[in-house]
Amino acid sequence: MELELYRTLWGVSEELSVIAPKLKHAGFDGIEARVILDAQKRAEFQRQLEQSGLNYIAIIFTGGDVIPDQSRTVDQHLKALETQLEYAKALNAKFVNVLAGNDRWPMATQVDFFTRAVELARQAGIVCSFETHRGSSLYSPWVTLELMEQVPDMLFTMDISHWFLVCERLLDRPEDDLSAYLQRVFHIQARVGYDQGAQVPHPGAPEYQAALAFHQKLWQQVWQHHVESGRTTTTMTAEFGPDGYLHHLPFTNVPVADLWSLNDWIAKEERAHFQRFISELSEQ
Repeated sequence: MELELYRTLWGVSEELSVIAPKLKHAGFDGIEARVILDAQKRAEFQRQLEQSGLNYIAIIFTGGDVIPDQSRTVDQHLKALETQLEYAKALNAKFVNVLAGNDRWPMATQVDFFTRAVELARQAGIVCSFETHRGSSLYSPWVTLELMEQVPDMLFTMDISHWFLVCERLLDRPEDDLSAYLQRVFHIQARVGYDQGAQVPHPGAPEYQAALAFHQKLWQQVWQHHVESGRTTTTMTAEFGPDGYLHHLPFTNVPVADLWSLNDWIAKEERAHFQRFISELSEQ
């Protein structure tokens, strides 16, 4: 099995045509970025994407943004998904990462929504991987575990940092059994969170090594499931970002780390981690 590494465009202001050589030099196979809703801007992005030779993972927000529009109904969420799936297909997306639903919907509504969302993905002929993210339906591990039992065809994008923050712990107790979820993870977003935040200041800092190690333990369990299921590639996105995730010094508002360097660091670390995993498998 091979590892394909992607780089988020979250927090990137440069055009793709400008940064593509830098991404390739750093060893990235592609990018993960929002589906662009404006037709003219989407056409330009498609042109740059084709010229870059990079693979593309599309992101769809069914609620309009990271924090969903609270006035949107289930049908409106589904309509947004249906429309943007066609945009993603036109962009030759490898698959679609979906931030879906609303954290305040009752379970019956969640089940109805995701049952219909999975069917839309099937009809569109493209994989939808639903991201575990605060604000969305999948903000909590316990809600997600209950929901996935009732929607057996759901696949997941694993951004486990959100759950550590929601639960205020690393979920490393025997009672915190996430094994059923890990078996349904399709794609991994590599950002390291901790009990009081969705992003550590720097994953290489000694004070955050326990958090890094636990993330890596879970990521490796996903890789193991992918190997056992016969996948030839597994995908991971370096996803350190801004918007309050990146720590800043008080008064000066100076970032404590360079965002580009953080994503380069985690990509390099996980490339090495994956090679260790593959080497250990071959020795068994």
